[in-house]
Amino acid sequence: MTPDLTHTRDLVDRLFRLSAAGDWAEALNPTQRMALAYLARANRFSRCPSHVAEYMALTRGTASQTLKALVRKKLICAQRSPVDGRSISYKVTEQGALMMRRITVVEQVLQTMDKDFVRTFNAQLEIVLRQALLLYGKKPFGPCRSCQYHEKTGSGAHCGLLNEPLQAGEDQQICQEFAQEASDIKVAGV
Repeated sequence: MTPDLTHTRDLVDRLFRLSAAGDWAEALNPTQRMALAYLARANRFSRCPSHVAEYMALTRGTASQTLKALVRKKLICAQRSPVDGRSISYKVTEQGALMMRRITVVEQVLQTMDKDFVRTFNAQLEIVLRQALLLYGKKPFGPCRSCQYHEKTGSGAHCGLLNEPLQAGEDQQICQEFAQEASDIKVAGV
């Protein structure tokens, strides 16, 4: 690995660690905070334990224990599927939503920076993340509005894959069924 690449990895790792250190101050460990943040942004089709595990690259057991801890802390609540009564999904409680509104140290720093810089920085990180996900064979997850299955209708939006109307605001949320347009997918080095 070149010194530049090692430095980049070290910067990303250190930034993550600084961000994670702040999570402990909120009575959450970093895994719990990330799970709560995911659930706060996930659409109703993407809130079951296996989706949390896949998004966070956790084992299902670790995801399950993390979700149980968040339920005990009253930051999320479990909901049984009305369809089969067996599958469980999670919803962020008011208390959990309040916690997600707290600004982290990293967010405080980013708020002081030029908006164009932050947009460019986000776009570059997104490229690195998408490439890494492709190389690992992981699902990208992403906002419904950017998915190849997203359809605009006269009454709002619709998921063409699940054949479901999207509720107000769901097109802004992330979905585990997200699929990029084929022309947007690039593999590193190709």
